[in-house]
Amino acid sequence: MTAPPPESGVYISPAQTYAEVQRLGRTVDQIDVKLDRILDDNREIKADLSDHETRIRALELGETERQRRDELRLSGLETRRWPLPTIGAVTGAAGAVTGVVALFLR
Repeated sequence: MTAPPPESGVYISPAQTYAEVQRLGRTVDQIDVKLDRILDDNREIKADLSDHETRIRALELGETERQRRDELRLSGLETRRWPLPTIGAVTGAAGAVTGVVALFLR
């Protein structure tokens, strides 16, 4: 007995099917590795974004160490500045008094 002739069509042997399944398995593994990398990168991006958002909010609210230090320095300078107009007024008054005294002593 001889084997019947194959019908007109495509015949895929079990070995070819096995090889194709193996190739598809490797392809799926490669895709899985790439997806894991993308997810890791996404987590890093989210962490960076969160860090940037935190720092921007601190800047907007004036809560950074540098801003606090500058604010203290500025308020210190402002408190030491107030005597200057007073000193000017006292000096002007003293000059006027000196002028009046000099006028009457002649």
